[in-house]
Amino acid sequence: MKELLKTIIDYRNERGWKEHDTPEALAKSIIIEAAELLENYQWPDQIPDEENVKEEMADVLIYTLAMIHDLGYDPIELVNEKLVKNNIKYPKPIK
Repeated sequence: MKELLKTIIDYRNERGWKEHDTPEALAKSIIIEAAELLENYQWPDQIPDEENVKEEMADVLIYTLAMIHDLGYDPIELVNEKLVKNNIKYPKPIK
């Protein structure tokens, strides 16, 4: 994960985009890219463009990981903490 984060941040910084990547701008970009992903599933009979689905998921991840990095969070900790909360809110069903 650290290597992936470094790749994303280095890519951004080499292009001089850091100054534009405010938390607000990144949050907006995440939503925009998620909407582009959703377009692949807009109509019930629509066959999603698999390549576009992969590209839009990557865009969502890139912006999300950049925002996580810039806010000083650990992505693994964030996910684990949220899974603990979700487990309390949505416990496994008893069989």
